[in-house]
Amino acid sequence: MSSERGRLIVVSGPTASGKSTLWRRLIKRDGVDFSVSATTRDPRRGEVDGQDYHFVSDQKFQEWVKQGAFLEWAEVHGKCYGTLREHVLCSIDSGNDIVLEIDVQGTRQLVDCDLPLVTLFVTPPSREVLEQRLRDRGTETEEQIQRRLSIVEQEMSFASDYQYQVVNDDFDRMEAEVELILGYRKEAC
Repeated sequence: MSSERGRLIVVSGPTASGKSTLWRRLIKRDGVDFSVSATTRDPRRGEVDGQDYHFVSDQKFQEWVKQGAFLEWAEVHGKCYGTLREHVLCSIDSGNDIVLEIDVQGTRQLVDCDLPLVTLFVTPPSREVLEQRLRDRGTETEEQIQRRLSIVEQEMSFASDYQYQVVNDDFDRMEAEVELILGYRKEAC
């Protein structure tokens, strides 16, 4: 067990900004864990329960809320999402960084916690690029796409509340920038 605590690394951004791809890359590093959130939404094609999310019923989620099992939780796009407290604390206390992909509501709940915290907000280069990425996923109906797009401006308005904002105009460049921010990469001479 490390004598130094790890950090809680929050990755947020609007739908289809590249935040999921970013956390998937970050957790490939030694000493970096991922916090699997609980959600009441249905799994998307290829998602695995317990790996991508803990897919639970509305009733189970509310039981966990009442039990204080969540470090943070919020309703997003009509579904509930939450970060399970126990896993996060175990990772940080063992010296590992732990990455959370959460929305702006959840991040606002964590800002006043006494955990070592780094907040990153991933933005697309433009709304048009974001919409095309969302459509290219092919996982949502037109109604779901429109609902997600309707809150993009609201989500983007919170970017300045984060310690760092990164633009995903070129993923490899953005990933290198995030690695510098987190101290995982040294700047080239």
